[in-house]
Amino acid sequence: MKILIWHVHGSWTTAFVQGRHEYLLPVTPGRDGDGLGRARTWDWPASAREVTPAQLREEEQPDVVVLQRRRDLELCREWLGREPGRDLPAVFLEHNAPGLEPGDGPVPHTRHPIADRDDIPIAHVTHFNELFYDNGRAPTTVIEHGIVDPGERWTGELARAAVVTNEPVRRGRTVGADLLPGLAAAAPLDVFGMGLTGLHEQYGLDPARVTLFDDPPQHAMHAELARRRLYVHPVRWTSLGLSLLEAMHLGMPVVALATTEVVEAVPAEAGVVSTRPERLWAAVREFLHDEDAARLAGKAARAAALERYGLNRFLRDWDALLEEVTR
Repeated sequence: MKILIWHVHGSWTTAFVQGRHEYLLPVTPGRDGDGLGRARTWDWPASAREVTPAQLREEEQPDVVVLQRRRDLELCREWLGREPGRDLPAVFLEHNAPGLEPGDGPVPHTRHPIADRDDIPIAHVTHFNELFYDNGRAPTTVIEHGIVDPGERWTGELARAAVVTNEPVRRGRTVGADLLPGLAAAAPLDVFGMGLTGLHEQYGLDPARVTLFDDPPQHAMHAELARRRLYVHPVRWTSLGLSLLEAMHLGMPVVALATTEVVEAVPAEAGVVSTRPERLWAAVREFLHDEDAARLAGKAARAAALERYGLNRFLRDWDALLEEVTR
């Protein structure tokens, strides 16, 4: 089938477009949020095609739309002249934990933006998100993440900890940026992600202890992550980070805050999960000085990630949901 989907979340879409369908990705002249088109830093198959709004109106009528923002509803009406859920089969893919978007309201009372509709199912990416949103009348399901396996690549040759985070200066406590000084005291630290400028100054981080890798291509980031001894996930409140699951696929041991879906994703043998930062920093030091323990935990992390977050299961689940809504 032809699936209309906007390029909103590059890592998630990388897995989604590996399926057996045609994926129509809107592109606008400025490649803005309404039409970012194909990814530049991920390898997407030829079946993921860029289409203009005019092509969507005149040539490329989709069979189904995967919505990810309230704005997508408006664009479907404007560009296609069709109402999602009524004369265009639709699914609303919810990436976020509640309370992260303007107007969400307080958790756990956050009402989903399509909670008053019963003609568009909401596909949450974690059971935690489904539980914490007020989904109203909307039918819901959970399709957990799938990862394009980067392979077991961990060497742990560098006795350093790795963190992946986007915009930590702006997002602050939400992504645990304020915990980085404590982490850096426990281990030399490498931070990968977008929007890292000003992180040293904002949190008083010593450049001799904390190195920033701003917006590396995904393949380069995977190669560099795998050289670090362990992966640390200090995020307080977000949906389940794909970077965490990618690190587990690489075979990295995990030290993580026990928040949102992390407690379900990281088994005890894969590392240490706790709400106590001092417990996490102790675990960081232990893995830093015990390479064998890090290797064993990393192997357990990879096995768990492959079993629960494998690509084939993910694509099967999405096929089943799309077939249901188009039927």
